[in-house]
Amino acid sequence: MQLNKFTDYALRVLMTLAVRAPARVPTSEIAALFGLSENHLSKVATELARAGFVASERGRNGGLILARPADEIRIGDVVRAMKRNDPVVECFGTNTTCLILPACGLRAPLAQAQEAFFATLDRYTLADVTRSRRALEALLEV
Repeated sequence: MQLNKFTDYALRVLMTLAVRAPARVPTSEIAALFGLSENHLSKVATELARAGFVASERGRNGGLILARPADEIRIGDVVRAMKRNDPVVECFGTNTTCLILPACGLRAPLAQAQEAFFATLDRYTLADVTRSRRALEALLEV
């Protein structure tokens, strides 16, 4: 299973916020750190806020902060929320026009693989993936 850029960027935002907590970090600063479009990262931040992972404050002292502690944010939940139920294959979605669908034996193995993917991610929290805090701080120029 492959993560799209939107999900990748969401995870980077959360990791940055976890390392910099409790400070508010402007989206523009995170975009600059990773060399990403500020406009695109703003969309990611909006989705993270909508899903309840971050809180956003506008204004001069504004920015993003984690909406709850890093040890309460499961990576699997973040990926599910950002992928917005994008199907692994066409037949898992609403477009079920595949000719071999009625006799296809791939659906069950692919569904199991997808579930295993998320089950693995569910075992990790944001705190788990940011345990190398000093190294991350150095890389994120904190």
